Amino acid sequence: MKVILQRSREASVRIDTEIVGQIDHGLVALVGVGQGDDAEISRALADKTANLRIFADENGKMNRNVSESGGGVLVISQFTLLADCRRGRRPSFTNAAPPAIANELYELYADHLEEHGIPVARGVFAADMQVSLVNDGPVTIILDSAEILA
Repeated sequence: MKVILQRSREASVRIDTEIVGQIDHGLVALVGVGQGDDAEISRALADKTANLRIFADENGKMNRNVSESGGGVLVISQFTLLADCRRGRRPSFTNAAPPAIANELYELYADHLEEHGIPVARGVFAADMQVSLVNDGPVTIILDSAEILA
């Protein structure tokens, strides 16, 4: 499982012209679920997301997590994070989990963030979405279950 976190001042996701998810400030989490990922991995990455100290404290140091900063998380499914570009010019997505499993673990990730008391907005799984955000910093963190749980 891979999660790209982008600290943002504001973010939203649209389908056609309708906003389906929006946060003021916090994190945008792009979530890719891979072959072999499971509920334990999804929960572990949600816990890591909830507890990362990447928001400024009163001294300007990255010392607060998203909850302590009063922020939310906009969670977007993105199977393309599992792209294998080693050969040829067209990415292979065989490393991505089947849609039913990916959707279940994506939803579990978002649900677990909510269990931490964090406001969560979501995209729509497998939909063609337009994501807008204003990066803050910019701060971008890559979480990879192969590295975090190793």
